[in-house]
Amino acid sequence: MLTFRSMIINCTKANMRQLIIYTIFLFLPVFAFAQTQSQDEVVQFSGVVVTGDSLLPVAYTTVALKNSGQGTITDNYGFFTLPAFKGDTIRFSGVGYKPVEYTIPDTLNSKRYSVVQVLRKDTVQIPTTFVYPWPTPEEFKEEFLALELYEDEVERARKNLDPEEMYSDMMEMGMDSREAYRYTMRRRQEDFQYAGQAPPIQVLNPIAWAKFIRAWKDGDFKRDD
Repeated sequence: MLTFRSMIINCTKANMRQLIIYTIFLFLPVFAFAQTQSQDEVVQFSGVVVTGDSLLPVAYTTVALKNSGQGTITDNYGFFTLPAFKGDTIRFSGVGYKPVEYTIPDTLNSKRYSVVQVLRKDTVQIPTTFVYPWPTPEEFKEEFLALELYEDEVERARKNLDPEEMYSDMMEMGMDSREAYRYTMRRRQEDFQYAGQAPPIQVLNPIAWAKFIRAWKDGDFKRDD
């Protein structure tokens, strides 16, 4: 050690420059080997996360490196991909599932590695519980029969759409503007059709008699006393 220090002190500037160059060339292969070795250790780790019972994809599962905490999440199809080193431990965790750890083999010869990771459910659904305000079915029946139900919207609509009520309202209301227009145009059409000749006598029209007999049987001519 003393010899190396004395050599540095006694050397000239030219020798100092040569010594620095020799040192750089001495450690350059070491740096290149370390960089090559680190690049060889990196693998593209990818795969699919599925459930254990139905093998359905588990979306939005956290896939992270255990040492650094860096990672990603799965997509809607349970797929993920992230760069990692050989020998790294990957932690899979999701809401409602037990976390699982997976270690990448350190003896891989390829830069890509894929797995299918299975997650087990961590929660158990209990059966649905129904809470009733009556302790026994007999009391429920008694209270139900004693209810005073009011008319709802459906019942009111059914009464308002009754055919007899609608016909009575129509007869009292009379013709609106549209019906008056149709009636007027029908009369004018009949006038143009029979222009220059005598209109037919409805007394001898069998269709008119059929309508009259049908209306008489239906009781349309009865008075409302």
